Amino acid sequence: MKIKIHPYTLKFTFDAGTSRGVLREKKNYFIVIDDEHTGRSGIGECGPLVGLSIDDFNDYHIRLDRLSKTIKQDSLQSILSHIQEFLDHSIPHEWPAARFAFETALLDLKYGGVRKITDNPFYDKGTPISINGLVWMGDADFMNKQIRNKINAGFHVIKIKVGAIDFDAECRLLEMIRREFGASIEIRLDANGAFSPKEAMDKLNSLSQFDIHSIEQPIRAGQWEYMARICRESPIDIALDEELIGISNVEDKQNLLETISPKFIILKPTLLGGLLASEEWINIAQNLNIGWWLTSALESNIGLNAIAQYASYKNVNLPQGLGTGQLYHNNIPSPLFIENGSLHYNTKQPWQLDEFIH
Repeated sequence: MKIKIHPYTLKFTFDAGTSRGVLREKKNYFIVIDDEHTGRSGIGECGPLVGLSIDDFNDYHIRLDRLSKTIKQDSLQSILSHIQEFLDHSIPHEWPAARFAFETALLDLKYGGVRKITDNPFYDKGTPISINGLVWMGDADFMNKQIRNKINAGFHVIKIKVGAIDFDAECRLLEMIRREFGASIEIRLDANGAFSPKEAMDKLNSLSQFDIHSIEQPIRAGQWEYMARICRESPIDIALDEELIGISNVEDKQNLLETISPKFIILKPTLLGGLLASEEWINIAQNLNIGWWLTSALESNIGLNAIAQYASYKNVNLPQGLGTGQLYHNNIPSPLFIENGSLHYNTKQPWQLDEFIH
């Protein structure tokens, strides 16, 4: 077994506004695992988010190099047969992006090194996955233009980030959608914790007049008592997002969801420690009658492909948050494409990975 670490900086096509500032580029690491007996390679993506991931390390490349040297001592076939045990033994839970990268690289290799991570209709048959169209933060004109572009492109579910501009201006944008497009468009909101506990209910009551499907993380994470009360009293269904980050113990996951009791949870494998870690959240949520969907976290097409295949494997019925592939000037050319509000896999289009895999 040979492990290679490839740093790769993704360049945004526009200034991407978030509650944590404006993004213009994103530093990633591709993990390539070669099986020197078969000549096959698996690739995964390690892409922590600055200011959000618990493993937002300045020296991540050094850490990954050190980690790869210790892993090489293990038997590849043994690892491929026991991926969960390997992750728990070899990669700290405090490195969720690395766990996702190694997990998906190993799954890719297990399924033949053809960018497949499990049996699923998205990859095997080209069955599309319904997704939401994401509207980035910015001034009202910029957001208005994005909304119209998404709807014109065939999206029936629009996710809008709120809490960055004037609240009245955000309400006017929502009013415009309802006035011009009626109930044909489902609106999801994401506050990224922008509301204070004192003002949250007033704002949620104001937003509810626009027939909102759900709102993610209305207040910042870590305020369980306030969040539980909001979930009980809000006229809009609440989804937890940042609240899940940093929780890896199954008992702690159970405690959080039982305590807060949200309507939905949003799963970002890069931030939560991978697909198997997301599976734990899903199992607990389903037992508590809590809905869920998967969302990419600014990955390139490498990470997006893995998350989409996992969503397809889980036979999802809600639109997923998997539309980041068009954000970058220099994304990895792939079979993935978006059409009519869905993510597709063109089974006849090859991946272009010669820069990383030889």
